[in-house]
This record gives sequence, C-alpha cells and structure tokens, in this order.
Amino acid sequence: MKLSREEVMQIAELAKLRLTESELTAYAEQLSAVLEYASRLEQLDTADIPPTASVLPLQNVFRDDVVRPSLPRERALANAADAIEGQFRVDAVLE
Repeated sequence: MKLSREEVMQIAELAKLRLTESELTAYAEQLSAVLEYASRLEQLDTADIPPTASVLPLQNVFRDDVVRPSLPRERALANAADAIEGQFRVDAVLE
C-alpha cells in the first residue's frame, strides 16, 4: 500500500508532528514499506498456529529467597544527611 503525501501529513497531524518536506517524502516511503510488509504477513495461513503471548519459552529467572544478614542500621545511616531514632530523616515534600 503506497501512502500519499496527504495521508502522511494527516498522520503527522494526528501525532502532533511538524515535518519538513524532506521528512514527508522519507516517511511516506518508510510507512509505505511497513504497510506493504504487514500486508504480506496478512497473507500467511495461521489457522493451525495456536495463539501465544510469547514466542520464547518462559522460565523464572529469579533466585530463591534466602534469609541473609542485612546491613547493620549504623552502617546504613553512616552517610545519611540527617537521621533520627535510627531512621533516615527527610524534609516533608507535601504541605
């Protein structure tokens, strides 16, 4: 499907883009190529292909939760700009 200059201008307007004349020409060719490829994909017979959410096999890449000693509170607060009662103290961000 070949897009006209006017169609590209309308798409650019909908996307709130200001395009130069050279960009209009370039995007007309590029968008036309994308639509042509999509029309080629539409011709494929996918009746026997089950719907999938991903083409890759899914596997959990997270490690198991293991209880470990945490950072001591004194060390965590060592470089804090301000601390009170063992907690970071920050200025209020809301009135």
